[in-house]
Amino acid sequence: MNRAFQKRVTTPRLAPDQAARQGRVSRVAFEALRQPAAVIAFLNTHDAELGGRPIDLAVASQEGLLSVERALAALPPA
Repeated sequence: MNRAFQKRVTTPRLAPDQAARQGRVSRVAFEALRQPAAVIAFLNTHDAELGGRPIDLAVASQEGLLSVERALAALPPA
């Protein structure tokens, strides 16, 4: 039976460890930058030193998460 208002997920869901890393990098970025627009820009803009978008790197692996956290720690205080 097809339900007219049933949600259809068309994108792959994150694995639990990926979702945890995504939440952690978002929290750490907000703590470092304090402005939602700055957090969104940092996480979603390609970073040449990191070699990709910080959110993608953090979600992909623990090493990527740690490299993004180090980059955030190196930023001047907000």
